[in-house]
Amino acid sequence: MASSSTSDFRQNYQTHLQHLKLKGLRPKTIEAYSRAIRRIGEYFGDEINTLSEQQLIDYFHNLLTSHSWSTVKLDLYGLKFFYQHVLHKPWDHIELIKPPRVKKLPDIVTTEEAARLFQATQKLSYRVFFFTLYSLGLRLGEGLRLEVGDIDAERQRVHIRDAKGNKDRFVLLPEVTLNVLRRFWSVHRHPVLLFPNRKGGLKGSQVATTPLDRGGVQATLRRVVESCGIKKILHPIVCDTAMPLI
Repeated sequence: MASSSTSDFRQNYQTHLQHLKLKGLRPKTIEAYSRAIRRIGEYFGDEINTLSEQQLIDYFHNLLTSHSWSTVKLDLYGLKFFYQHVLHKPWDHIELIKPPRVKKLPDIVTTEEAARLFQATQKLSYRVFFFTLYSLGLRLGEGLRLEVGDIDAERQRVHIRDAKGNKDRFVLLPEVTLNVLRRFWSVHRHPVLLFPNRKGGLKGSQVATTPLDRGGVQATLRRVVESCGIKKILHPIVCDTAMPLI
């Protein structure tokens, strides 16, 4: 039989999830903040409603020994959200954590390196996807969410929806990218998704309900980068060089 503190924690956790969704937070933020409460709850035996500053210092100091500063910061913000919206208590510890400021210049991937990457990608869907990301300068999630209706061939632009900060934006659409996407769409002919999931093969892709798997895309990119011998952290670049993709 669950203890009283465990029962209260479970109820508050469900309320926490409800508030996260009602506040319109992005799915990744919801997962990070909910994971924070689960982790903190496990650490303190589900008794997290009256944590002292010293308890918080001990927790975050211990967390930093096994996790990144990013995780520490997300746990702090997740707990702050829990206190403010679930417990309705003031939160005075936001300055408790101050991650060090580190600015790193991104690696620049040359057009030649990008061409090698595209040519080394054997699977057509991934090859076109990588080319689209680079030629439009998109983030991974932005590319996965692309739909057929987002491509405005007449105005030569692409509507990027729900980008960083929940904002939409338009990006220029190079002619070579438009031609590649047209040929790729003629292969799968999905009525909505530009990059449908290919788990069901070519026929299955026409009725897929989800885009390409994020994990599959990332794993493929890592393998291709390794096979090309590119010793860089890849970032989107603009590539207007015509590539034999299809």
